[in-house]
Amino acid sequence: MMLSLRFVSIAEARGRNLPEKEFVGFSSSLEESDLNKRRSFVETPSLSAIYDSNPVNVTMVLTVSPSPPPHITPAFTPNLNGYSANRHGHSRLLLLLNECTDMYRLKQIHARALRTTSTHDPHALFLFSRILRSSSLADIDYAWRVFDQIENSNSFMWNTLIMACARSFERREDAIQLYYRLLEEGTVMPDKHTFPFVLKACAYLYALFEGRQVHAQVLKLGYDSDVYVNNSLIHLYGTCDCLDIALKIFERMPERNVVSWNVIIDAHVLLGEFDIALKLFREMQNIFVPDGYTMQSVVSACAGLGAVSLGMWAHAWVLRKCGADTVGDVLVNNCLVDMYCKCGSEEIARQVFERMAIRDANSWNLMILGLAMHGKSEAALEYFVRMVRRERLVPDSITFVGVLSACNHRGLVREGQKYFDMMITEYKIEPRLEHYGCLVDLLARAGLIDEALSLVSNMPIKPDVVIWRSLLDACCKNNAGVELSEEMASQVLESGGDHCSGVYVLLSRVYASARRWDDVGLVRKLMTDKGVAKEPGCSSIEIDGTSHEFFAGDTSHPQREEIYRVLDVIEERLESVGHVPDISQASMVDEVSDKKRLALRVHSERLAIAFGLLSLKPGMPIRVFKNLRMEPVLAWIIGDGFPFHGDLSLIKMYDVKELEICVYSESRVPCMHNIPAT
Repeated sequence: MMLSLRFVSIAEARGRNLPEKEFVGFSSSLEESDLNKRRSFVETPSLSAIYDSNPVNVTMVLTVSPSPPPHITPAFTPNLNGYSANRHGHSRLLLLLNECTDMYRLKQIHARALRTTSTHDPHALFLFSRILRSSSLADIDYAWRVFDQIENSNSFMWNTLIMACARSFERREDAIQLYYRLLEEGTVMPDKHTFPFVLKACAYLYALFEGRQVHAQVLKLGYDSDVYVNNSLIHLYGTCDCLDIALKIFERMPERNVVSWNVIIDAHVLLGEFDIALKLFREMQNIFVPDGYTMQSVVSACAGLGAVSLGMWAHAWVLRKCGADTVGDVLVNNCLVDMYCKCGSEEIARQVFERMAIRDANSWNLMILGLAMHGKSEAALEYFVRMVRRERLVPDSITFVGVLSACNHRGLVREGQKYFDMMITEYKIEPRLEHYGCLVDLLARAGLIDEALSLVSNMPIKPDVVIWRSLLDACCKNNAGVELSEEMASQVLESGGDHCSGVYVLLSRVYASARRWDDVGLVRKLMTDKGVAKEPGCSSIEIDGTSHEFFAGDTSHPQREEIYRVLDVIEERLESVGHVPDISQASMVDEVSDKKRLALRVHSERLAIAFGLLSLKPGMPIRVFKNLRMEPVLAWIIGDGFPFHGDLSLIKMYDVKELEICVYSESRVPCMHNIPAT
């Protein structure tokens, strides 16, 4: 039997009381938070339901090895009166177990069982298995000691302890070790109830190698048709980025339940396949009624697509068709807050948040991050104060990512430094790369490049490509000099950013600003030699539930003539009020101004906004989503006479008092609200 050599080495080193050890594949707290938010629905069959609800299963619980126990005390000499008294004592202890509510009473019951019976007695196995199950729910260490006292442990006992370890954040590796020990001893074979718990531990530890070995055991023992085992396998492979294997298992399942659909939909959402996730959801609706866990994934997919209308439909579906428990569920509401924030409906996100009966730390983190993302820095900091002072919740590292992001979006340098120091001194949180990245970006954007460089040089963590990219971006925008910009670009490339076109584009801008056109050409040749292509900017806008995508100079849209006619009117209006576009960040070649103006005129976000003006009803906000880090290209603001409405061939204009335009990017979300018509 092939097993991981790492199992053996860890088992030999640790013995019974396994010390905590960093496991390969542990995610960051940010990823762990997102993981816990949506994966709680991966269900495994309840042991009590499996073994206790049906009296017939008692026989299976009492099954032991055919070899006799080494010693039986005289109290268990097989005579009728003694056996009856023993059975009566067991029944009384089982009754007390059903009424037990704390570990103190459980230990008393356990002590009584040890005094009146023997762990070697086959008739006492059911009693000790119930003691083991009760202790595993309250104290895993005590459950380990109970388990070690039992000579002939049956499958229920092994599964009970494996399940308890798999559900414990600190003992998940022990679940895999216990499974290895089960195979090594060979007295009991794993059954269909063992594998879901072991696979769950592998999924949470990102232990793909060990998970594949468990999968091999599933196939070897013939449990590959069990719905619970297959659900756990889909969860494992989806978690470990093996979506193709997860989909194959799902498609080959002879039987599926609601959980099967939930795990495959969630796997696609986690890996960014939002369109496929929603397609699977539509297929699921023809077979099963979605539950609260399904809607968590659907809402998250809507957030990823920026599909606010579909997200509102999902929200309405939850309110209409789900019970009060789901409507008030903190995980469902957290997903709704996250979705509305990412889709630009920050006010609705606030309404959902304020109406939540129960809020956890993640609820506050999502609201703070959402407000920061929308540039509502003051509101984000107010929510932080509410969280700490009124709700008496302890902020975590994610909370301070949101707080520092809020300071970053508004250029609040002093406040950002204050909260960074507060995180370390008051809350004893060790800064991570995300915190350093926020503070470095804050200093760099404020033009304090020397302070940002000093912070980077004194960091106890090696800076990543994102931090060096922020410094390069700041050098480019603040004209910090060619030499310093070249040094930052070199650091980006050394940190693994050579496959990204962004560093080359920024370096081209530096050379172009210095009018070093030969160097601009060399950078572009270097990109060609390395096979690095500039990712085209793409802007999308949702109209009536349909997403429309635009690229720079796009002429593929069916309404392209009307869209470019809108741009012509915009240009005329802007010129009439004396607007002069900033062409300094246009094409990085030595072109005449007219060509640069043309390149700026047909930007993808301009096309998307023009289409929004053309298609949306009066009073509707225009929300545009970009795939790249957004530069301040929205230099032109629409004058009066928009949005367009009526006959598209004869564009009809009417006056509006104000207009709301929001443009979002994947890394930052600048938001322009209530733009005056003037």
